[in-house]
Amino acid sequence: MPERLVQLQTLMAAGDERAARVYETIGTYLGYALLDYRDIYDFDDVLVLGRVVTGIGGDVVQARAKEVLVSDDAVDPATVVSRPAPITFHTVSERDKRHGQAVAAASLPALER
Repeated sequence: MPERLVQLQTLMAAGDERAARVYETIGTYLGYALLDYRDIYDFDDVLVLGRVVTGIGGDVVQARAKEVLVSDDAVDPATVVSRPAPITFHTVSERDKRHGQAVAAASLPALER
């Protein structure tokens, strides 16, 4: 699968519209997944990692996810007293995105004993 990602990134860098649609789809799924997770967990921040979010495609993924969050997180004021805070996306350097698991582990808060 890494070879397919490299090919997708190459197509995206060349301006291929098909590649852009793939990244938009990934962003759409990310946005809806975050909304679902927010129904279960209380969070306002997301650390975006992984090789798929490196380069121009990663910008498309995040932009599309944010669009989904804004458009589908709307609530009916008559049924909900307060609306959750917006989700903030955080990223690391392009190099560190490729080492997502290590960065995620290093960013976890210390547990008090």
